Amino acid sequence: MTDHDRTPHEHDGTFPPDLAAFVERFAGDLTASGMARMPSRVFACLLASPEGALSSADLVVRLKVSPAAVSGAVRYLSQVRLIGRERAPGSRRELYRLHHDVWYEAILDRDDDLLRWGAALRAGARVAGEDTPAGHRMAESAEFMEFLVKELHGILDRWRAHRAADGTAPGLSGARSAAARPAAPSRSAPTPAPDRRRPPGS
Repeated sequence: MTDHDRTPHEHDGTFPPDLAAFVERFAGDLTASGMARMPSRVFACLLASPEGALSSADLVVRLKVSPAAVSGAVRYLSQVRLIGRERAPGSRRELYRLHHDVWYEAILDRDDDLLRWGAALRAGARVAGEDTPAGHRMAESAEFMEFLVKELHGILDRWRAHRAADGTAPGLSGARSAAARPAAPSRSAPTPAPDRRRPPGS
């Protein structure tokens, strides 16, 4: 694209008004779901950018915030593996890029959380005693986490099949393959499922 072909907004590094409004609206939705405000705005800004990648200076201009605000936001988004860092070709400038199939990656990260929570709850149930009301609640919660992991695996596999059928199977440059995912706990594992009868007094 030549300078002659660029719109006024591409010259000054900003979004057109309608796209800028989308960024703020979607950021608001993410914030309402629990993500902090600045990471939400940076994520939405990257999502709306032509290449899915912007420098810190680009983000400062588009969001009209300080470099320090951008720095904190990209640090968080990197930690939760929603974005990656790379060098711009032929430049020392660092770019922040959305991972390919970012939603796929985000769901896989939640899969890991569910496995950790389930294991912790199983351990808690054993400590409390699975025949106690507290142990029963923990074991039932662990069973629910294990159920969710199995369901997530099925959903992700169906999504990959759907994309493959469309000829747009998700690349895994920024996401782990199904084979790399930790397996959902087997129901035949050494730790038995709790007795489904509610203990007296619960």
